[in-house]
Amino acid sequence: MSNKKVAIVHDWLVADAGAEKVLRAILDIFPQADVFGLVDFLNDGDRQNVLMGKKTTTTFIQKLPFAKKYFRNYLPLFPLAMRSINLDGYDVIISSSWAFAKNIRKNKLQIHICYCHTPIRYAWDMEDEYTDELPFFKRIVVKATLSYIRKFDKKYSNGVDYFIANSSFVADRIKRIYGRDSIVIYPPVDVNNFGLKTVKSNYYLSVSRLVGYKKVGLIVEAFAKMPDKSLIVIGDGDEYEKIKKSAPTNVKLLGYQSRDSIIGYMQEAKAFMFAAIEDFGIAPVEAMACGTPVIAYAVGGALESVQDGIGGIFFEEQSEESICNAVAKFEKMEFDPLKIRERAEMFSLFKIQFLDFYSRLPNHV
Repeated sequence: MSNKKVAIVHDWLVADAGAEKVLRAILDIFPQADVFGLVDFLNDGDRQNVLMGKKTTTTFIQKLPFAKKYFRNYLPLFPLAMRSINLDGYDVIISSSWAFAKNIRKNKLQIHICYCHTPIRYAWDMEDEYTDELPFFKRIVVKATLSYIRKFDKKYSNGVDYFIANSSFVADRIKRIYGRDSIVIYPPVDVNNFGLKTVKSNYYLSVSRLVGYKKVGLIVEAFAKMPDKSLIVIGDGDEYEKIKKSAPTNVKLLGYQSRDSIIGYMQEAKAFMFAAIEDFGIAPVEAMACGTPVIAYAVGGALESVQDGIGGIFFEEQSEESICNAVAKFEKMEFDPLKIRERAEMFSLFKIQFLDFYSRLPNHV
């Protein structure tokens, strides 16, 4: 590793989720790097897991009123805040970006590597999904804000020297939106902590944040039509109460669970249900590491991780009928937990591949 001074820029730090697993892996490679972000509200446990106890240098958003709970309400200020970060003292900038981290300021002597989880979903591809249910005047304001964000994002993404995409699905979006090529390095999946178990119980499992685009409510509605099938849902979020009220007796909502508890449920599940359009999706690979097959929507990163007929099966539409048909098909099939586990192990090479990429950059890096 070179002796260059490295800065890592992450959009915001509020939880230990998929993007933060990537951040931690990058920090394992560059342990002396300094970390920057819009805000940092990690609790002590998550700070140790994600940042090895490091403190983050944040922006003025951190100190705005009620920011800890409502920082997303300051979305129109995010571009200005990200551009206010001063990284002049660093040789290499690595951004971990699904929003604005890729848009930081840099000088001509600095190298900027962007690990792109996705171009900004709600600005580029999912605007209608995020705005359709808003009141009329708020919808107008939000749409105007998103238009501004698209122009900002397109302009300042030109400061990225090298794009790394977290899937071929995202690489295609980077090409379409920014007109840039990228290499694919899949996110790190800690398969060693998700041990193989070959004997399964008789329940299906969903582990997810309970927010709209994850489509957990749709999975629950599908299982309402399959009263002889048992579904366990782990996770919390904005839709928790809504889903809980409509959940039939064959569906159990467990809310937030510890990592060890999640691993236990994944190891014993009959199958893992996944209905979202994800850029990659770490949870299905974690399930496969346990030898548990996945029933997934046939769009996005799941098509790259779940090998049809080996790691699980797909359904073609985000609809109750399509999910029910997939479950019925699944019930007639047999899967080999050992082969499922082998498939998952393909996605545990992040650090090796990132270091290989970094070592092949021009000598000035």
